[in-house]
Amino acid sequence: MLTNKRGRDVLNDPEINKGTAFTDEERSALALHGLLPPTVETIDEQVARQRHKYDQLHDSLERHIRLRALQDTNEVLFYRFLCAHLTEMLPVVYTPTVGLACQQFSSIYRRPHGVFLSYPQRGNLRAAFDCVPTDTDVIVVTDGQRILGLGDQGAGGMGIPIGKLSLYTAAGGIDPKRTLPVTLDVGTDNAELLDDPLYVGWRHERITGDDYDAFVEEFVTTIMERFPGVLLQWEDFASTNAAPLLDRYRDRLPSFNDDIQGTAAVGLATMEAAVAAAGGSLADQRICLVGAGSAGTGIAAMAVEALRAAGVDDPVSRVMLIDRDGLLHDRRTDLTGHQRPLAQAWDRVAGWADAEGGTGLAQVVANAAPTVLIGVSGQGGLFAEPVVRDLASRVERPIIMPLSNPTSKAEATPADLLAWTDGRALVATGSPFDPIALDGRTVHISQANNVYVFPGVGLGAVISKASKVTDAMLVAAAEAVAEPGAGGTVDPDRGLLPPVGEVADVSRRVAARVAATARDEGVGLPLDDDAIAAAIDDYWWTPTYPTITPA
Repeated sequence: MLTNKRGRDVLNDPEINKGTAFTDEERSALALHGLLPPTVETIDEQVARQRHKYDQLHDSLERHIRLRALQDTNEVLFYRFLCAHLTEMLPVVYTPTVGLACQQFSSIYRRPHGVFLSYPQRGNLRAAFDCVPTDTDVIVVTDGQRILGLGDQGAGGMGIPIGKLSLYTAAGGIDPKRTLPVTLDVGTDNAELLDDPLYVGWRHERITGDDYDAFVEEFVTTIMERFPGVLLQWEDFASTNAAPLLDRYRDRLPSFNDDIQGTAAVGLATMEAAVAAAGGSLADQRICLVGAGSAGTGIAAMAVEALRAAGVDDPVSRVMLIDRDGLLHDRRTDLTGHQRPLAQAWDRVAGWADAEGGTGLAQVVANAAPTVLIGVSGQGGLFAEPVVRDLASRVERPIIMPLSNPTSKAEATPADLLAWTDGRALVATGSPFDPIALDGRTVHISQANNVYVFPGVGLGAVISKASKVTDAMLVAAAEAVAEPGAGGTVDPDRGLLPPVGEVADVSRRVAARVAATARDEGVGLPLDDDAIAAAIDDYWWTPTYPTITPA
């Protein structure tokens, strides 16, 4: 690798800094003698030092800050360390710790990372990208309005794109130099942030309506001109904007919304793995989803398509979607355009109502006897014991997936779900939980984390040069994740999904399936399967130090 930099400028560039791993020859050529201690270390020796420092920290937020500081000073070492301990580091670099980091973003802010596009910059967004290399392949963007289950975090939402792109690299093999986190800072309605003297974002109420749409349009137009073919992932937008933005732009450039489509794909994959583990058939499932926002409607829509593909004549009747006002049905006048196709026929469900006319979770469980219960409500503890026991009384192996995160927002804990179902439930969660000791068994709880899906989707779209990310590509991703569960080969006590430590292998499998689907749909390069596998190998970035040579 060539560089024009010398001395401290080399050490201050995280993309080329190697710290104590610079050789004597590199130190002489780059004017580094005297700026580094004399010992020349291997990267593995550096990882061991980082491990020692990491183990001395006291809590997850400290560890998150430490990892981010390492990323900001030496990218290769950061990714080598992250990949070496991915199972342990995933909840620190991303959920649930990233939520706290977003809340504390202004107070822990150290060095710039990514691009902040503030609303006052409108009309000149191109200037913000002038210092960004033109070979960017993947952008993750947020407006910070719905960060995990924590709500509006304003500019602090930048922690999400940074964290997501770290996983694109660690789990999906995408060179970090080819990724770019972006925050659309359109203000915040979080009064605490507006009153916080340390807040680093634009101090203004959120811009909405036509002004908001015009700002997003300028952003998309700018990146399409600046980075032709770039993959754009929408992240943590409020439900009022998430689906409309996806619909508006999904055919203009390769883009997807991870909260809607990534969550749907990993939810479907986990459900299919659980069904296979129980020895059942997807066509026989009745699914109850609590939470009808972006994630809930995304999972419901993908489940409907999967049931239709499995031969179910009326798949919508098998997928019951519940929001705070109860079951979605066609007599309700408050449903959005994405909710209406998922509404139940009132004539079929009218008899489910309680004495007050309500059709909430308890009534749906009692009348529909669902085999699968999924929570994306953001309401901790929502799956109460009476409802879970009623559900379990109607099905031998209930599949229960409290997917809300962070951990405090989980609809139920795995320990409670197993206790209330006499150990019969097949459980996956949205946040990490420790294994459960139960009647001589140790039950490992899979985290239905989108990391199983989005890195592979991104990699597959990039290497196939896909012009769009289609629904079929996302379904193919789900099938690839669920593949180990085919034929009932999953041991549910060991987890419904592959171990997180194997996620890079899962990403390769997902990428291959996504690229092949893009090819078959005519939206990607006409590569045969062998060429796709070779393209993945050629593109895959690994955290090893290059030789740095003066330009």
